[in-house]
Amino acid sequence: MSFSTQLCILCRGGRNLCGKAYCPVITRIRTLNIIANLKKSNELFGTSPPAVFVGRMGYPDIYVGPMAPTDCGDTSIYDFPEQWSSLKIDKIIEMRLSLVLGRTKIGVTDIDSRIAQAIHELVLNAKPTDIEMVFEKPPKGFIFSEYEPPIGPRAPLVNLRIVGSTSSNRIVDRFYSDTDAKASTAVVELYRYGIPVSYIQKLLSVGALGRKRSRRFVPTRWSITAVDDAISRYLVEKRIKYYREIDRIQIFVRSIHRNLFISLLIPGKWCFEWMEAWFPRSTWNMFGSEVAIEGDYELFTANRDTYASIGGCYYAARLATAEYLEKIGRQAIAVVLREIYPGFDIPIGVWFVREQLRAMYREDPIYVDSLEESFKIIDKVSRIGANKWVEKSYILRKLIKEKKLDRYLHS
Repeated sequence: MSFSTQLCILCRGGRNLCGKAYCPVITRIRTLNIIANLKKSNELFGTSPPAVFVGRMGYPDIYVGPMAPTDCGDTSIYDFPEQWSSLKIDKIIEMRLSLVLGRTKIGVTDIDSRIAQAIHELVLNAKPTDIEMVFEKPPKGFIFSEYEPPIGPRAPLVNLRIVGSTSSNRIVDRFYSDTDAKASTAVVELYRYGIPVSYIQKLLSVGALGRKRSRRFVPTRWSITAVDDAISRYLVEKRIKYYREIDRIQIFVRSIHRNLFISLLIPGKWCFEWMEAWFPRSTWNMFGSEVAIEGDYELFTANRDTYASIGGCYYAARLATAEYLEKIGRQAIAVVLREIYPGFDIPIGVWFVREQLRAMYREDPIYVDSLEESFKIIDKVSRIGANKWVEKSYILRKLIKEKKLDRYLHS
């Protein structure tokens, strides 16, 4: 999307006149400042949130390392997506790009090595931790991904030193020490004890959970989806499928950062469908001329045993939806829709879906008594319209056919 100098002068980063979800000018200036400051030194002293990154390229020999900004103090929000749902995209990008990654190559099973143990000590700490990193050369570059949040400059790590005392969470310590429990069991139990999902993802990623012989580093993007999947699967299979069905259709709507989220919860046995509509000049449809719609679904009688074709956002959306149904103690047919508009053109991770849907489900739903009424509401808020969504949705088409058949049989 192009924009003029005159538009920037009028906007000055505060009015989003260019239509983007963030200000490219401010983000660029702040990014260049980060790079300029780092070029002067091969060392960094800062407070890690704590944060780590585990790469996937070259698997099973991958890059692993801690992350920290040059700031000191309470930096926990830098790696805590649960607190990001109401933040501006600019602020999130700025925070994430200020995290410097010191990385070293390691085999995924080398969790007893010196660097692995130092990373474990860092991640197990319950609070932000001062660390000192020495690099082989000045950090540079940035990482943007559809799975994990953005990551700032990186450089080969020569030495990592954790400064000062550390304090860990008792429950986390328990599962770190339990080398007989499966990783999937530890993930679910930590969640039940109230440990944030993003923290559980870190623990799994650095090989801090699971049976002793099975522990290994898990690439960050894989651990994010694995945790979303494990927790939502537990909620659905062990809890939600045994609840009574909701009595009326519930509709949730959230519009933020040039994204629209809609959730239709329909009386019936648990089914789930997640669909995304990417408009031209949005992140994954930058050069297209038409809206691209994709999605995937699961039914009550068929547990998903293949990876969702739409990717990690499917599991993030399923988790947020399952959490709401668990909260109200009911089951439902869930059809969750997302429209991504021009201007949202930077990948920032699947956390965005999970946390925006969580925020949406904290609001009061709209109650209606028929699909027709639901579609009228969709038509009011959606740029695509209900007809297009129905055309692309397996579950909505199925429900409409069943309704027509029922009318025919009882006419």
